[in-house]
Amino acid sequence: METATQQVLNQSDLLKHWKGHRMLTRKLIEAFPEQELFTYSVGGMRPFAGMVMELIAIGGPGVQEIVTGQTEELNEHLAITTKDQLLQKWDESSELIQTYFPQIPAENFGNAVTTFGKYKGTVWSSIFYFIDNEIHHRGQGYVYLRALGIEPPYFWDR
Repeated sequence: METATQQVLNQSDLLKHWKGHRMLTRKLIEAFPEQELFTYSVGGMRPFAGMVMELIAIGGPGVQEIVTGQTEELNEHLAITTKDQLLQKWDESSELIQTYFPQIPAENFGNAVTTFGKYKGTVWSSIFYFIDNEIHHRGQGYVYLRALGIEPPYFWDR
């Protein structure tokens, strides 16, 4: 008996899924008052702007590195001091993802990579880490907004 193999998720679907997360995280950034975005924290965690700078430093540059093979050190300490600057960098990082992600050959997703010169995994595991890390930090942002008395965007509104 011959069994057909069906792909559950293709590269285009994964990119669409990630872009949905990126749009939602952008809405969360927009929901923050400017000052609290850079100063408010709970339980000793970083302000949300610091978390977003980490995400900016990882997502776009990480995918670009996977495609080009050019390694750069992870730099999440960006000279950003306003919400507009943060959103501009967010959009630039999202554009890097949009540009480079489709250039990853499907057969390379299982290949071993070392991102930022030190994080070993596969293309798949690296991309899933980029997405999971964004979801994790966005969850922290939701807590911050609720603690500030601000209704965050619905988590399914992607």
